[in-house]
Amino acid sequence: MNKTVLITGSSRGIGRETALYLANKGYDIVLHCHSNIQKAEETAKEIELSGQKARILQFNIADRIECKNVITDDIEKNGVYYGTVLNAGISRDNVFPAMEDDEWDDVINTNLGGFYNVLKPIVMPMISERVKGRIVTLSSISGLAGNRGQVNYSASKAGIIGATKSLALELAKRGITVNCVAPGVIDTDMTKDLPVDELKKLIPMKRMGTAKEVAALISFLLSEDASYITGQVISVNGGLHL
Repeated sequence: MNKTVLITGSSRGIGRETALYLANKGYDIVLHCHSNIQKAEETAKEIELSGQKARILQFNIADRIECKNVITDDIEKNGVYYGTVLNAGISRDNVFPAMEDDEWDDVINTNLGGFYNVLKPIVMPMISERVKGRIVTLSSISGLAGNRGQVNYSASKAGIIGATKSLALELAKRGITVNCVAPGVIDTDMTKDLPVDELKKLIPMKRMGTAKEVAALISFLLSEDASYITGQVISVNGGLHL
């Protein structure tokens, strides 16, 4: 296949599981981390053991200049990516009246700003090289339905949905698809402090989802079989609607 996919936030959680899943499907992987280089290196070794290539980029998705410099340099050295999975993000939960300015700014600048910062240096090379590739973004059930204590997070994830749909319209004639995956309650580090037993009562399937179940959908959206699917938001949430 010899197709390379960049996955942001791939040192742990959904990003890591997606990297391993895609490697097993024959993709070469460009891992990304902000600070946890050790975990990224461990993931890279696992990928290489599966017979695929892996390399690591380290940058802050909220830093526009750093994103541009690191990604542009990597593309110039190694070629255009076939796919990009925008997985990296943060949460800073607080009820709105008590929310601090930096809690709002950090989440918006990282989650929504990261969409622009990461994709801006990637899209034009894809167009120039006539790569009929794939872009998959990650939103959240919070971006679809809202959630108490997550006005900032919900705003950022809803913004990703709008940006995904608009970019899909712009790139459709280029044969580049842009879709969004909206996970529900997934068993990762980010959900370990949630009241799981109470949440399970709200989920029709009565369980949390797994990172592998999200990775499987991402893998499909990256495949040739998904070439006529674009501008879509697909939920992985066990039937949960907050």
